[in-house]
Amino acid sequence: MKKLITLVSICSLFTYHLSLFADEGMWIPILLNKNIEQMQKMGLKLTAEDIYSINQSSLKDAIVRFGRGCTGELVSPKGLLLTNHHCGYGVIQRHSSLEHDYLTDGYWAQSLDEELPNPGLNVTFMIRMEDVTDRVLEGVTPDMSEQSRSAVIKKNSKAVVDEAEKDTHYDAYVRSFYHGNQYFLIVTEIFKDIRFVGAPPSGIGKFGGDTDNWMWPRHTGDFSVFRVYADSNNQPAVYSKDNVPYKPKYYLPISLGGYNEGDFTLLFGNPGRTHEYLPSFAVELITIKENPVKIGLRQKRLDVIKNATMKNRLVRIQYSSKHARISNYWKKMIGETRGIKRADGVVKKQEFEKKFQAWAESLDGDQAGYATILPQFKKLYGERYPISLAAIYLREAGMAPELYRFSRSANNLIKQSGDKKTSDEALAAETENLMKTARSFYKNYQPAIDREITTLMMEEMWNNMYKEYMPDIFARIAKKHKGDIPAYVDDLFRKSIFVDSTRFYAFLDNYKRNKGKKLRADPVYQLFLSIANRYNQDIIPEGRRITSAIDSLQRIYMLALMKMQPDKQFYPDANSTMRVCYGQVDDFHPADAVTYEYFTTAQGILEKEDSTIYDYAVEKRLKDLISACNYGRYADDDGQLHVGFISTIHSTGGNSGAPVLNGEGELIGINFDRNWEGTMSDLMYDPDQCRNIILDIRYLLFIMDKYAGATWLVEEMDIR
Repeated sequence: MKKLITLVSICSLFTYHLSLFADEGMWIPILLNKNIEQMQKMGLKLTAEDIYSINQSSLKDAIVRFGRGCTGELVSPKGLLLTNHHCGYGVIQRHSSLEHDYLTDGYWAQSLDEELPNPGLNVTFMIRMEDVTDRVLEGVTPDMSEQSRSAVIKKNSKAVVDEAEKDTHYDAYVRSFYHGNQYFLIVTEIFKDIRFVGAPPSGIGKFGGDTDNWMWPRHTGDFSVFRVYADSNNQPAVYSKDNVPYKPKYYLPISLGGYNEGDFTLLFGNPGRTHEYLPSFAVELITIKENPVKIGLRQKRLDVIKNATMKNRLVRIQYSSKHARISNYWKKMIGETRGIKRADGVVKKQEFEKKFQAWAESLDGDQAGYATILPQFKKLYGERYPISLAAIYLREAGMAPELYRFSRSANNLIKQSGDKKTSDEALAAETENLMKTARSFYKNYQPAIDREITTLMMEEMWNNMYKEYMPDIFARIAKKHKGDIPAYVDDLFRKSIFVDSTRFYAFLDNYKRNKGKKLRADPVYQLFLSIANRYNQDIIPEGRRITSAIDSLQRIYMLALMKMQPDKQFYPDANSTMRVCYGQVDDFHPADAVTYEYFTTAQGILEKEDSTIYDYAVEKRLKDLISACNYGRYADDDGQLHVGFISTIHSTGGNSGAPVLNGEGELIGINFDRNWEGTMSDLMYDPDQCRNIILDIRYLLFIMDKYAGATWLVEEMDIR
């Protein structure tokens, strides 16, 4: 296949005419001139320069990556930031206690002085993007091995980044697009003083809970409010009481005008990962073989946690965020698999591949090798299945117990205890680090829950893993406990010092390096070592070998697809870089004789109300306001308070919290989910079924103003 890796004119690959569905795609902001005519025909009144510019303020200057994986937007000249409730959920949970249960009751600062700091929380602005393909691929030749190719690209990328960061406070990185056929430099600015301003109660911000997650119709007020702070020069700075609200280059105006079916919508965010150009073998492996195993393992964990949280309020607070993390992807996988099956996604891929194969076999010269791509894919994905299944059981089952993850935190202390070169001062500092980790861990830990989950997950591994990939701990269980997993787990939880906070704190008190041997011999740490060693020493290397071969082939396949379809404008898969996505407000038909409207209203909240179910309990004040139709200026022309709406925008994880704008560039909603039927869009976009779910900005303002009385925040905004 080396002869296929030919250096071509990259620019020629990215000048095709638009031929995709208008709503499909996650487009690079710097290249929007190729889409702008189509966008304007759909209703956009802005220019490409209005959306992305490095010469003047533009929409991009109001958009941030919030934390590690969400999007947020600035909506005031004082750095006020909106994102999703579920994006701020961990922050809200960390500020919550039995005395101040902000998850249940909500929180609203009444002044700047009451805005709460959040160490470790950052927001990232994109300063600029630049196509650096020629510089990154300089020195890459057709006869290079993949290892040599990667080394050259890594070296060239570092030089590009070093040059971009020199004499600035900016950060930069180079990211691959089109599976290694194009490269962009992204320069960013990171702000580190982000304060929690407010959020509605979970009864509003998480209304519908896990039951409604990934579902439409939706009535969730999924938002939280933060503020970006800077130093006196408006530059990034770590938290200080002397910092002041950041003055943004641009902030989004807000429209109360609403929307109608067919209206243009634009989303500007940081989508995580999509895989639109995978071959049928990959889609089948993911949705038919891998997802069902992951779904089953997560279901067992969720059942244990749900049963415990229903019985105890403190446990509900402790495990609310944990349950949400597990269930989010669990439900997504269910919808993704159903969507691919419903759309005959694998069959459609196979039908396309027949055409590709016929085209490839008609070629000669250097391109004749394209005919071997699909057979190689088939072979590689066949090799991948056993190793991917083993990885699933090790990650989803073996690493599921909370004690597994906590015991991993002791790694550094154990290593330093056995290293004579480690000073007493360094050992004391590492002991204090572990103590801090322990305090955070035990604050939200229930051994009974973890014991039950550990038993279930170990049994799943014992019964279902390929024996050659089993961690060696199971041989010891077979010998000592005759394969009795519950007996082993009972022994584990009885003997380990990691289980009980009092024992663990006492162990770390006045810690000496000779205690490292006892810490290493702890049965929980031994479980961690056994699983981690199997995963790191056997699974990861083999997985990387296969993945490297697949990635190399995928790069060539991507290039071949572009040559096969020269009139098609290809968008790159999402890779956690800023993208522009657009579509139209639209309803959809998920099943025979079923039609969903494109918006929901506050009356639907009362229709769903069920005081016996936590997810559907309605706050009394909210109920009174809705019952009295006391909506103020936030009502639609139909007199109703609209809560959410849907559009055909191609979205994925990472776009949570992203602004949804109308054709004038005004904020009309905040993206927070996708419909269950459309979660397949990470692998294959279906224009009939894929919808992004959006919080109506008027419901957000209604909650902030009429419900919470945080009118001072509303007055900061440019509301039109």
